Amino acid sequence: MTVINEIDVDALQNSVDTIRARPALGRATFAVDGSSRGGYRVTTRTGALTQGGERDGTRVAKFEMHSDEPVAALGTDTAPSPAEYVLHALAGCYTVTITTHAALRGVDLKGIRLELEGDIDMRGFLGIDAQVRPGLQQIRVRVELDAPDASREELEELISLVERRSAIRDTLVHPVDVVTTLA
Repeated sequence: MTVINEIDVDALQNSVDTIRARPALGRATFAVDGSSRGGYRVTTRTGALTQGGERDGTRVAKFEMHSDEPVAALGTDTAPSPAEYVLHALAGCYTVTITTHAALRGVDLKGIRLELEGDIDMRGFLGIDAQVRPGLQQIRVRVELDAPDASREELEELISLVERRSAIRDTLVHPVDVVTTLA
């Protein structure tokens, strides 16, 4: 077994080969269930993971996440804000993407450091200015890779790959169909 960056590269390559041969196995559905706790507070719990048509119920309510807003945004500051979760999701996906592609390329990472910032203009959210979108205006990500044996070119290739392959970055950069229904 070959392990790079705490990733079993043989198992990873087997997954790549399996999904290449059976593309349906590469399709997954993540789920969470949420409920308001009053004010801006919400608690969500992980739901079942469905992959390749198979439902894995072991993740149902396995993890719990909380969000709120800072006091400056009239929240009670009891948990990260939804915007901070978006940044966290991007940081997590960047870590997964960089680690995966570094392992596949034999690049030994000693560490990854990410600094993320996202700008929002509340005039859009509050409906004050219809010309201002309600979402984040820009997200900036600064990545430091501790890989002493890698060349600058190899590290730049990993950053190029993260920009092309990160699922969360892709979700943020390209429109995604979000369907909201009232139960």
